[in-house]
Amino acid sequence: MQNKIPDAMSDLETWLCYLEQLHPSSIELGLERVKSVAERLDLLQPAPYIFTVAGTNGKGTTCRTLEMILLAANKRVGVYSSPHLLRFTERVRINNQESTPSDTVKAFAAIEKARGDVSLTYFEYATLAALYQFKQAQLDIVILEVGLGGRLDATNIVDADIAIITTIGIDHVEYLGNTRESIGQEKAGIFKPKSIAVVGEPEIPSSILDVAHAINCPIFAVNKDWSYQQIDKLFWQFHSSIKQYKNLPIPHVPLANAATAIAALSYSPFSITQKQIDSALEKTSLIGRFQIIQSSPTVIVDVAHNPHAASYLVKQIELLKQQQLKVGKVRFVIGMLKDKDIKSTLSIFNADQWYCASLYGERGCNADILKQFLQEENVANIATFDSVYEAYQKAMQEAKEDDIIVICGSFHTVSAVLDTVSN
Repeated sequence: MQNKIPDAMSDLETWLCYLEQLHPSSIELGLERVKSVAERLDLLQPAPYIFTVAGTNGKGTTCRTLEMILLAANKRVGVYSSPHLLRFTERVRINNQESTPSDTVKAFAAIEKARGDVSLTYFEYATLAALYQFKQAQLDIVILEVGLGGRLDATNIVDADIAIITTIGIDHVEYLGNTRESIGQEKAGIFKPKSIAVVGEPEIPSSILDVAHAINCPIFAVNKDWSYQQIDKLFWQFHSSIKQYKNLPIPHVPLANAATAIAALSYSPFSITQKQIDSALEKTSLIGRFQIIQSSPTVIVDVAHNPHAASYLVKQIELLKQQQLKVGKVRFVIGMLKDKDIKSTLSIFNADQWYCASLYGERGCNADILKQFLQEENVANIATFDSVYEAYQKAMQEAKEDDIIVICGSFHTVSAVLDTVSN
């Protein structure tokens, strides 16, 4: 029996429980249903200017860099991102302030009233709620992070002025295909005839270029139309035919993603000074992205859950080890979803001790399966646990002061630890 329909007086948890059982599947790609509700609420133009960001990795940090620079340039900015780590309200930021439960509930109530008999997934409801809040806030700019793919993702009901693709890797193959060409084509679905496309993927699939050319969408790609170089440990530079910036501070996010954000801004109509960029980069970071939450031992959380992200994480760990006078053991606490490329991801990591944790829910992978994949790579020192919390506790108990503990593999894994630390 379906739960009682919540209203504007219901709390956020009641609404979220309702949304989780509202639609028969958690993912249903396609724009017709969600677009029809958005039209009823006049949400298809939530702000005068729209950036949409797609890609296998780096979406969140690219959005964050865009956001911080535009705020430094005194713009009113809204950001929609997913998934969240600790609270559903993290998905919406307005002028760098997380949404409130009451504003989220107001949006949900308005959507419920407008949707009639149209069935919406949890993500579609979340996307509409973000657009509703942005429209209410009368913003200058909205930044939308694509949830899955691009062409059929709910965020794509809004036409981007600048459509960004960060990276292309193999992920979500059951929805996007199992080649970089098919995945690139899906992600390029955010390109529109009146948009500008900016691509940060250095090995750009030809399918992305084909989509852009087919609809006469101007496309600006890394190492062709714009480039960036790290100068030393402190500074880097950006160059395009339109803008050049020298001696930019190294941010606390991947340099490739910061550069992609600056590239997008350089092709936008906004006038931004290097002083504003410098100020923003020094403050740009994002929860759960190579986030050091403790020292002695060093504890790092990172949402890396596919081979591309794993490779970046390994490089960051090596850089950290070079900076430390003494490095003990590297201990990995890992939990993954079973629909990820577990084998390839695990093969990239290198640890002295493994703490494999089971994740629950229909997509969660059992710890014994992670152990099996590791053993196939001839890895030793593997322990299994029923939960991320137990794995993390054991790693902390066994660690010495100069050890490094890395918690990764999924947003779910990182959130379980951050929830423990914040309580």
